[in-house]
Amino acid sequence: MIRVALAGNPNCGKTTLFNALTGATAHVGNWPGVTVDKREGVCKKGSEPFTVVDLPGIYSLSPYTPEEVISRNFILDNRPDAVIDIVDSTNLERNLYLTTQLMEMDVPVVVALNMADELEKNGDKIDVKLLEERLGMPVVSVSAVTGKGIKELIEKTVAAAKKKRQGVSVLGSTMIAPAIEEAALHLRDDGVSSPLFHAVKLAEGDSLESDNHKKTSAFVRNYMHGMKDATFGDDWEAFVANARYDYITANYSPALTRKSGEGKRLKLSEKIDRVLTNKWAGIPLFVAILFVIFHLTFSENLLFLAPALGAGGEWTMFAGTPFEGLFGSSAGISSPGVILQKFVEGITGSISGGIGAGMESAGAAAWANGFVVDGVLGGLFAVIGFLPQILLLFMFFSLLEDSGYMARVAFILDRIFRRLGLSGRALMPMIMGFGCSVPAMINTRTLADEKERVATVRVIPFFSCGAKLPILVGCAGALVSVSGMGNADVITMLMYLLGICVALATVILMRGTTMRGELSPFIMELPNYRRPGFKSTMLHVWDKAKHFIKKAFTVILASTIIIWFFSHFTWDWHYVPDEDMGESILASLGMLIQPLFTPLGFGSQLAAGGWVFAVAAITGLVAKENVIATFGTLAATISATFDAGLAGEDGVEAISALMGATDISGAGLIAFIAFNMLTIPCFAAVATARGELTKKRFRWTMLFWLATSYITSSMVYTMGAFPWTIAIWAVAWAAAITALVFVNKYLKKKDEEKKIKAA
Repeated sequence: MIRVALAGNPNCGKTTLFNALTGATAHVGNWPGVTVDKREGVCKKGSEPFTVVDLPGIYSLSPYTPEEVISRNFILDNRPDAVIDIVDSTNLERNLYLTTQLMEMDVPVVVALNMADELEKNGDKIDVKLLEERLGMPVVSVSAVTGKGIKELIEKTVAAAKKKRQGVSVLGSTMIAPAIEEAALHLRDDGVSSPLFHAVKLAEGDSLESDNHKKTSAFVRNYMHGMKDATFGDDWEAFVANARYDYITANYSPALTRKSGEGKRLKLSEKIDRVLTNKWAGIPLFVAILFVIFHLTFSENLLFLAPALGAGGEWTMFAGTPFEGLFGSSAGISSPGVILQKFVEGITGSISGGIGAGMESAGAAAWANGFVVDGVLGGLFAVIGFLPQILLLFMFFSLLEDSGYMARVAFILDRIFRRLGLSGRALMPMIMGFGCSVPAMINTRTLADEKERVATVRVIPFFSCGAKLPILVGCAGALVSVSGMGNADVITMLMYLLGICVALATVILMRGTTMRGELSPFIMELPNYRRPGFKSTMLHVWDKAKHFIKKAFTVILASTIIIWFFSHFTWDWHYVPDEDMGESILASLGMLIQPLFTPLGFGSQLAAGGWVFAVAAITGLVAKENVIATFGTLAATISATFDAGLAGEDGVEAISALMGATDISGAGLIAFIAFNMLTIPCFAAVATARGELTKKRFRWTMLFWLATSYITSSMVYTMGAFPWTIAIWAVAWAAAITALVFVNKYLKKKDEEKKIKAA
């Protein structure tokens, strides 16, 4: 099958085009030997299917970042049949810089002028035929969002992949052209593929090429010895970059006709940025946007209309069915996220109830009925019930990212991050942590300073990923249901903000002491505001759903089965019924570790059965969804055993039942949320951290996660349950901050002494 690589600058619409080509066939893996995300899919929309490989977004093929090395090595070593070079039509000259580098490789290239719809709205035009003639390669005007030109792009890509192509360079008229030509001849004689590309890199002084082709590199250096440019001297890399842009301006820019004056769209973009990136208003607006998202996803009192509706106005729609209260209750109108959650829970509740009734009527043993309904379905459905809200939240974040707003968030937070000791580049991995910690940790490879990388890897799990969302939503919903404490959406948002605040506080601590280092520069281009495509957004959501469902029916399903067995068998493997579960293996292990969590509010102070919270915290180390799965598996048994009421099939009802059975306080449950948010992440994230850090730093990182979560959760519980401890914690932190200031001054003095000695 034909293999095609996608290459392009960041924010050029590469991911959207990838989704438009591959649809639901995409899957994610890792590059061989490198823990960096690799996306592949199959395009089946043309006359002949072909594999599409999505390369990391890059500005050039110079070896400055892992993404650039991966992209160029894939094209050179794996030799795809063709490369689709995605060019942002609204930034033609800058995007064509990468094109001039791809031209030097012996690989067919098709140029996709993306965002044709935006170019048209700006009033600008590109003469595609003229640009195609001057580039000497196929050029297609496309819009990945609307689907315009996709069919033509597919046809031209398949046709180009079946033809051989020899690289050409735009540097043919420069003073170093003879050196490049001679080097290319040497490399061609040595059997090197794409010799022209390697020759140009040798002329630039590329370190990777110099190490791989030492003989030719020495020849190039000797050939160019004594040559100097009037502007750049012997800085040939800068000379080549300038020569490329000069050629682009002289030969390719005439294909672009701009509307006279500034376009209205650009003016509108600038007006929006004056507000969204304002020094004072930017961050409050970001917090407000987050609140709206959480409110639409988690609130059971949409727009806070409960007082207007009246306290006694129960919604009778679907009364007596599993969907009762779907659209609201006396608590208020349900948000879209809650409606979707209740709808799914109605379906899973009907399935679970039907299977249980069927097994009972068929004369199945009580233990078998309990295993299937409580052990397997109870845990599995408790997790699946939160899937709609997870996907809705992910959709909102995808819309913010695709619209260009998240890039603005990185911009406005860069000022704060630099004061904390991190470059703005570290913000992007942290924001990715809201989706999943694994790719977020991988993305820290773009950070130049090693200590900055370590500090960033350590705080990424504090940015709560989608797997932790069921814990937040379930516990917040139970708090509101049982104690009437606040609103679920507000509690959920505050817990997210707690994670961010803990991350920033610990970064200050690390970068001021053990992780001191130089800040790397951060240069980021703000993309134009765009209207997110419906299809692209839905594909993002579908990818998330596939990942969640796969985990639910593998890791989580296996965990619920194991938890049920351990909770219904003794150490000598005798079966115990629900009412005697205190004699089970799981209960004895839970009671053994339960005292460790006493300072956190969910330890020895709980009533009988409180060991469930300790067990749930431990099972969450495998996968955070296991916390709710554990509650769903054990809640019915615990609540029945201790006569605390009936536990439902969803996570909120399960935790509500456990609150009644164990007498855990609101402060203790919030501390439980905080501990699971901040402690050692899931096994996959731990394995990724192990691959990114040295063995010594990884051990300290594990201790850092455990200590941070334990101390923070203790603070949350003690200050919530015993307000007078606020004064004690305030004194302790004042002393710690004072000590940090003195330590920081001492270390700065030592650094200055070292610099003086070195000089």
